[in-house]
Amino acid sequence: MIEKKIFNDTATAFRLKSDLELNRALLLFNVMGIPSLIKPGILLTKFSLKAKLPIQPLIKHTIFDQFCAGTSKDDCKPVIREMHEVNLSSILDYSVEGKKTEEEFDSAFRVKKDLIKFAKEETEIPFAIFKPTALGSFEIWHKLSSHVNLNDKEKEEWEKTKARVEGLCEEAHKQNVRLYADAEESWMQDAADDLMEEMMEKYNTEKALIFNTFQCYRWDRLDYLKELHTKAKEKGFKIGAKIVRGAYMEKENKRAKKYGKKSPICESKKATDLHFNNVLAYCLDNIEDIAVFIGTHNEMSNYLAVQIMEDQGIAKDDPRVWFSQLYGMSDQISYNLASKDYNTAKLVPFGPVKDVVPYLLRRAEENSSVEGQTNRELNLLQREKKRRKVAPEAN
Repeated sequence: MIEKKIFNDTATAFRLKSDLELNRALLLFNVMGIPSLIKPGILLTKFSLKAKLPIQPLIKHTIFDQFCAGTSKDDCKPVIREMHEVNLSSILDYSVEGKKTEEEFDSAFRVKKDLIKFAKEETEIPFAIFKPTALGSFEIWHKLSSHVNLNDKEKEEWEKTKARVEGLCEEAHKQNVRLYADAEESWMQDAADDLMEEMMEKYNTEKALIFNTFQCYRWDRLDYLKELHTKAKEKGFKIGAKIVRGAYMEKENKRAKKYGKKSPICESKKATDLHFNNVLAYCLDNIEDIAVFIGTHNEMSNYLAVQIMEDQGIAKDDPRVWFSQLYGMSDQISYNLASKDYNTAKLVPFGPVKDVVPYLLRRAEENSSVEGQTNRELNLLQREKKRRKVAPEAN
């Protein structure tokens, strides 16, 4: 059994960071630790880009280099290989958001399909990923989820969107590469859930290749998972479950209040943590039917997963269990779990600097709003800097 203090091992956590990279991370997390600076900073960045001011180099050498590994997949290779040398895998995410035209959706499809093939070729990459709204407009997912009758043009748009999703799943099955769909806002998610259920039923007959994401800050996700589990057993397919807490809390609560509806989000962080851990335990308790991808920066949830695995006799390298954190965050979890031979991967975003800005701004905003996250990152970075000063020969 690993000890809880394993996540305090900063020498392992930051083993690949140079002193310069350590100082950059310290600066960024210091800024993100001041919420009053984040919103004005986001507005200023958006304005500067719209006004075509020359700020891209500044973005590139600060927040981009912290949270992204490059501008192209080939650009990411040195980072991927370096992490793999210390047993840490990578999942490449083309993090371009906010596209709206059919041409842009077709382009995103081609990029995602290429990344599936890339994952097949590169042993360092265990999963491929896509975001539903990268393959079809948010509006079409929303209308399907709201059970609105589509007109002929919308029906045609949906068929194209669905074909793109099916095309990726078919390619993943052909290449024997695990593929997961990210979850998004609750008011578009039902259509995504329904389609991903279809894909799992079609392609997960022998093992879980296709995964859907369960945002566990939604209080209904455990019940939904149990219902899906019943269907899977009846129809004879495996469930691929990527479990996360969630990324749209402020937006979800605001919208529910606006429309006078009950919020889909758990009432408190404590309730969210409990719900996430219950979903986690359910997946591991039913490992024969459910492969689980544990995407969390919460140390206690990761420790709980390790504990359950030991109690259930699940091997550290069981291919049905993966741990993951975002590139540039929670290295104390990723690198230390990898050092103990657990299947662990970093989600590695990439893309042109300007196109990745929406992702980066969301990253900054989420870090500033997650209770304790930024302070924990800062504390560990400061501890590592102090350790290096005391024992520079150990670096």
